[in-house]
Amino acid sequence: MAYIAGIIVTGLFFLALHYFTELTHKQKALVTAVILSIVLSAIAFNSYSNAQSQKMLDVVNKFNQHSTVKCNGTDVNSTNFTLSIGTYTFIGKKNTPNFGQMISASKCE
Repeated sequence: MAYIAGIIVTGLFFLALHYFTELTHKQKALVTAVILSIVLSAIAFNSYSNAQSQKMLDVVNKFNQHSTVKCNGTDVNSTNFTLSIGTYTFIGKKNTPNFGQMISASKCE
């Protein structure tokens, strides 16, 4: 639905650019190129952000299934670490070699 609204807004923008401005064709092409590059950059950033979020959620799911996850060369599992859901951070349990160590789930594979 958001894409349809984006297309409509873009269409209205170009309609206004065509009828209500006294810009030359080169200036209109430049404005179009700038707007297009901004939109494409936003789409690329959104795709990258979604991929990173999905990767982090996959790591959390793997941890919740009692599997070992590799984080910065450290093996993270449910016997040595707990998961802080609010920040998606693995925290070393008491009486383990990793006590007090905090590892962000975004840095895991």
